[in-house]
Amino acid sequence: MTPDEYVEAVLDLVDRIPPGRVMSYGAVADALAERSGRASARLVGNIMARHGGSVPWHRVVTSAGRLPPGHEREARARLRAEGTPLRGDGVDIGAAGWSPEEGV
Repeated sequence: MTPDEYVEAVLDLVDRIPPGRVMSYGAVADALAERSGRASARLVGNIMARHGGSVPWHRVVTSAGRLPPGHEREARARLRAEGTPLRGDGVDIGAAGWSPEEGV
């Protein structure tokens, strides 16, 4: 998979995350690792920062449920509007986590 194809795969997967659910950067990387040969949460974060404006970027959080850095306020508002389970300053990852194997 080329770097451009990986960017498209990340964006496609993020676009499939249903409202009210989230994935961590690492979970996105893990879901694509076998077919891409890449498994870097940091790379997913960079892709989201550069190219994520066209997908529901607010549904990608850290493994601890922290919201996208620098966009916490907007992300929280969007997630709240979708009914995403929140906890403290972030997302309740146990209740809101989603995997592509679940479908939509």
